Amino acid sequence: MSGVRGRAIAFSSTDDDLRPSILVTVDITLLYFNDCPNWLIANDHLETLVVEHPEIVITRHIVDTAEEAAHTGFRGSPSILVDGHDPFAGPGDLVGLSCRIYQTPEGPAGSPTLEQLRKVVARSD
Repeated sequence: MSGVRGRAIAFSSTDDDLRPSILVTVDITLLYFNDCPNWLIANDHLETLVVEHPEIVITRHIVDTAEEAAHTGFRGSPSILVDGHDPFAGPGDLVGLSCRIYQTPEGPAGSPTLEQLRKVVARSD
């Protein structure tokens, strides 16, 4: 899945002077399968990010076949793509229908932390 940053024209008003500005969106795709409880944690973190960064657009995508896992580069549930790229993927990570483990400051977890996601979004700006 390749990400394309969207652009929108917005107008800001200063001293009654309308000036157009371009807003760049950050496209985040949450890949998951329904039996994974950790996708809900990742989804909650992403919802928090949307409040903090209105330029984020979230797409949720259920992956339920091995073929779709291969097609999307699904490295386990949940997987998070930022502008089409998996910022948490390692070179040896396998693609397939499985639960995913993230290395967090608190130890292995089923979802990246909110702070890890904030850092990823900050790097995508």
